[in-house]
Amino acid sequence: MSLAQRWQAAMMNNYGTPPLALVRGSGAEVWAADGRRYLDLLGGIAVNALGHAHPAVVEAVTRQISTLGHTSNLYLTEPPLALAERLLELLDAGDARVLFCNSGAEANEAAFKMARRTGRPNIVAAENAFHGRTMGALALTGQPPKRAPFEPMTPGVSHVPYGDVAALDAAVDEHTAAVFLEPIMGEAGAVTPPPGYLAAAREITAARGALLVLDEVQTGVGRTGAWFAHQTAGVVPDVITLAKGLGGGLPIGACIGIGAAGGLLEPGQHGTTFGGNPVCCAAALAVLDTIASDGLLEHVNLVGKTITTGVEALGHPLVRGVDGAGLLIGILLGEPVSAAVATAARDAGFLVNNAVPDRIRLAPPLVLTQAQAGEFVAALPAILDGATDA
Repeated sequence: MSLAQRWQAAMMNNYGTPPLALVRGSGAEVWAADGRRYLDLLGGIAVNALGHAHPAVVEAVTRQISTLGHTSNLYLTEPPLALAERLLELLDAGDARVLFCNSGAEANEAAFKMARRTGRPNIVAAENAFHGRTMGALALTGQPPKRAPFEPMTPGVSHVPYGDVAALDAAVDEHTAAVFLEPIMGEAGAVTPPPGYLAAAREITAARGALLVLDEVQTGVGRTGAWFAHQTAGVVPDVITLAKGLGGGLPIGACIGIGAAGGLLEPGQHGTTFGGNPVCCAAALAVLDTIASDGLLEHVNLVGKTITTGVEALGHPLVRGVDGAGLLIGILLGEPVSAAVATAARDAGFLVNNAVPDRIRLAPPLVLTQAQAGEFVAALPAILDGATDA
């Protein structure tokens, strides 16, 4: 029986059957069961910040699991405390508090509950945004097809067009507990808002007494060429949520409350069994240390520019633009053929994501080399031609 047949027989069908079986990886490269090499331009959906099998992560995880594994939150351990202190240092936003969990959805669930603790009933989020698939995070997600099979949703959430300051201004009032926004919408295909949008959101929420929650699950931890994407926008939110790249492949999320927001949750009001697991925290510390020591923030900006300028310079008739920042890149297509492009790319040895019908999303490991970026750009015209000829 093939792997695909075993998958279909044993696994729920929520993801469908994946088209490719991978067996190992190194840096930004992965190898399939048949021995074929692929350039991984998706990085486990922005998770593998340091690529596959990075020595720093391997060493940190090996050392920690052989020293002290899971303890629960009933006891103090060094790795989560050190990680919280390191995140707050990088955030540089004054008084703040960290809550660890296991994923981006859980981080947003925590932020949702913090918003409810303000005593206000309503939350505003963005159309087409993605904040997770658990029930609270799903209510925040501005994609009706994902919500419809599970309605009724948690009440009190409304959605406004992303990037529309006037619409946000009209939606936020004295009953609004929080505004949830992604600095760049990742699941929608790396959609960047107009300049000044996050600053306007900060001004609107501050004026009405609402929390500004920035979902940095995809954009955080160096993905856009800054530690956190909101730092380049010059705003200080009340809450940020992190996950994906933080653990470098191990499951960890974080919800960080800044200022008074850090004290909204009181003892017994929220919890997580695995959150702050010492092994995952050790991996996250290795990720942060390596990004800093290897100068990966600058590297991300340089390699990202190689891809964006290279794709724009192709002048291919199917490409109508490039969006995103750093190594969270959206390639805008003139036709809704992203699924065919992803298939053609895979056939050519590149893993990309057909995020939406007219956008390709790239979120490669931050260690992607200039040569690897150039390899993709050089191959892209034939990939696009192959997709439109299919």
